[in-house]
Amino acid sequence: QVQLVESGGGSVQAGGSLRLSCSASSYRYDNRCMGWFRQAPGKEREGVAGIDKSGSTNYADSVKGRFAISQDNAKNTMYLQMNNLEPEDTAMYYCAARLGTAYCSSSWRFYVYWGQGTQVTVSS
Repeated sequence: QVQLVESGGGSVQAGGSLRLSCSASSYRYDNRCMGWFRQAPGKEREGVAGIDKSGSTNYADSVKGRFAISQDNAKNTMYLQMNNLEPEDTAMYYCAARLGTAYCSSSWRFYVYWGQGTQVTVSS
């Protein structure tokens, strides 16, 4: 079992920045995938960014150039730096993980472990 805890959400004006953190309980698998997802009211959960243990990353087209995903393996912590935020970025943000695989999918259905979510609200 892996426990994930997000932090760093909040309310900002358009153009502002936030940094989300996802702290994971320790695990022993050599391979794992981690990702950030978001869900706005009435919309399906969507992938924002993902990262594997080697540091390879992927991003949704809507956030490329504005968001950056990173990790600190020693701290079992993943981050999402969000710059130039837009009202369309308003959503509940979740971190997710799947262990024991070197193949990472951008689909939320691929992930097994989820955090409780942190709210991001961007006003115009």
